Amino acid sequence: MKATRLLLVLGALALGSWMYRESLLNACFDALVSAGPPVKADLAVVFAGDGHGNRLLKGAQLVRDGYVPLVLVSGPAGHYDDYECDPAIHFGVAHGYPETYFRHFHGNYTNTADEATAIIAQLRKENIKKILVVTSGYHTRRTSLYFKNLDGIEAHMIAAEDRYANHGTWWKDREGRKIVAMEWAKTIATWIGI
Repeated sequence: MKATRLLLVLGALALGSWMYRESLLNACFDALVSAGPPVKADLAVVFAGDGHGNRLLKGAQLVRDGYVPLVLVSGPAGHYDDYECDPAIHFGVAHGYPETYFRHFHGNYTNTADEATAIIAQLRKENIKKILVVTSGYHTRRTSLYFKNLDGIEAHMIAAEDRYANHGTWWKDREGRKIVAMEWAKTIATWIGI
């Protein structure tokens, strides 16, 4: 009798999960997102890690739309003996944005925490008070953790579309599934301090 009830409950859960799978999958993605609409700010900061240019183009559009006067393009070393921001800015120029929209930010960081630390130090050095942080939607919640409760710096997270991992589609291709799974692993690791 108990085994039959257990099987019925498990069957109902499996059926419910299947029936509402898209809502559940979207909720898994949406839990990684912590972004809002753009506001006027002193500077946009584009985080590294998007080899397709969506983050950079989103930052450039923020300049074009009058939200910020300039985009600080983060670029760690190690991309064929180059800093990631250098070809990224070239990409933006090739897509019709003036080079004056962008500023290179060379660094030697290999993860989001170290990148945020380097960027915050630069912002403090320049006395920047309000920024728009541009990164992929799935990356906004974890990135926002480094910009919370900063004395003297107000940060607003801005989500850029990703080539593979977006609300409503991320589970439909292998790259999107890998990106979201990896971001969940990184988010949990950040929460527990590893």
